[in-house]
Amino acid sequence: MKLEQLEAFQTVAELGSLGRASEHLYKTQPAISQSIKQLEEGLGVALFSRAGYRLELTQHGHILYQQALRVLNEAASMQNMAKHFSAGNEPSITLATEASFDLRGIIPLLTHVQTQFPDTQILLRQERLTGALGALSEKQATLCLSPSGPVQLLDTQFTSHFLGSGSLITVASAQLLSRHPNLKSSAELINEYQIVLQDSGKYSGDKKWGIQDGQRCWYVNDFATKQMLIESGMGWGKLPQHQIQKSLDIGKLFELKLNDIHSRINLDYYLFKNKDELLGPVAQMLWDQFMAYTFNIDPAL
Repeated sequence: MKLEQLEAFQTVAELGSLGRASEHLYKTQPAISQSIKQLEEGLGVALFSRAGYRLELTQHGHILYQQALRVLNEAASMQNMAKHFSAGNEPSITLATEASFDLRGIIPLLTHVQTQFPDTQILLRQERLTGALGALSEKQATLCLSPSGPVQLLDTQFTSHFLGSGSLITVASAQLLSRHPNLKSSAELINEYQIVLQDSGKYSGDKKWGIQDGQRCWYVNDFATKQMLIESGMGWGKLPQHQIQKSLDIGKLFELKLNDIHSRINLDYYLFKNKDELLGPVAQMLWDQFMAYTFNIDPAL
């Protein structure tokens, strides 16, 4: 069984005559007739009834026609994928994102890449704190989205492009605040649990950002769990504004405005790539799309 035999079978089944199939496939009628005869001999069943003027599918032919369409579609998909790879396009690219970044802002870009390069898999790898930059540095990611401080921006290892800004807000629930009716400083919360996001990278070392000495802590590995614990009154901590804006609006969470810590931390987000690594066509197109795109990181969305 050959693909050209299946193509002849499909065309004759859909057009109903050897003559029309011959014009469509740019082959002679005897060649098409021979292809179908060989296919029938190989399958051991008659595909067409030849009793009338128009070639009609037999009962077996109807069933095998549907199977032939699936085989031809799979073959076409394989051929397209091979062309995609032979053009130098990557089988997959990995985009590492820091967990506080609002992914809604990049959906149009990802949709465009998916449409233009359907045979390249895009792997979204969500990391925490230094994890996204770490994945890029260790060549486990093609590109990364991460907040960055001056030291990282000056690192000659990376090329960066500014995307937009966001905020982390220190919050607690009404249940926790009811235990501290005159709360003025974080020192008063030292015996409450501060819910802290663990770093998925290794570049923070032993540094603990925003944790006072002696503070009780619970450590989690995602913002959803952190929000759930804080909303239940089990602790307090910082959460991305875009994630909790609705909870703030309805009074499920309250911003802690204390006199010894900043209630909000503003984060500038950048797209990073390794300077010493040449991007493939798909990753380069994604990078170019980011460079040309205007980001609106709006917590009210």
